[in-house]
Amino acid sequence: MKIKDYYYFLFILFWLALDQLTKYLVASSLSLYQVVSVIPGFFNLTRVHNRGAIFGFLSNSQNSMARIVLNLGAILALGVVVYYFFKTPREMILPRLSLSLIISGAIGNIVDRLFRGYVIDFLDFYAGRFHWPFFNLADSCITVGVILLLFDLLRSKKRVPDPS
Repeated sequence: MKIKDYYYFLFILFWLALDQLTKYLVASSLSLYQVVSVIPGFFNLTRVHNRGAIFGFLSNSQNSMARIVLNLGAILALGVVVYYFFKTPREMILPRLSLSLIISGAIGNIVDRLFRGYVIDFLDFYAGRFHWPFFNLADSCITVGVILLLFDLLRSKKRVPDPS
C-alpha cells in the first residue's frame, strides 16, 4: 500500500498546527514560570522559555554563537530528514510517518526560535523532587518519530535472512 505525499504533508501540517496552537494557548494564558497542577505529584503545565535544544539542553548558554550554531544545526538536520523522507520508498509507511513526525516537530521548534528567539516549553512531568526536563508537543513528535524509526529498523533487521 502506498500513501501519496499529499497525505504526509497534511499529517505534518496537523501536528505543526497543533504544536503552534498549544504554544499559543500557553503563551496567552500562563505567565512565565507559572505552574498549573494537572495531576498533583506527577504532571504540571509550566511555561518556560527554552533557548537551547530539545529537553532544555544548552538552555542556560548565554553564548550567541552557540545559539546560531544550534539554529543552523536544527535547519540542517531538518533538511537531512526531509531528504530521507523523499528518498524513502512510498510503500515504507512506518518510516515515512516517523520522518513526518520528526519534520513537524523540527519545524515547530525552528519557527519558535526564528520568530521568538526561544521555544515555549510547558509539559512538566515529575515524581517527588525529580522533574523530567520541560518539553512541548514538537519535542514529543520528534521523540516518538525517532522511537518509531528505531522500532522499524529493529523489526526490519529481524526480517532480513542471515546470509551465512
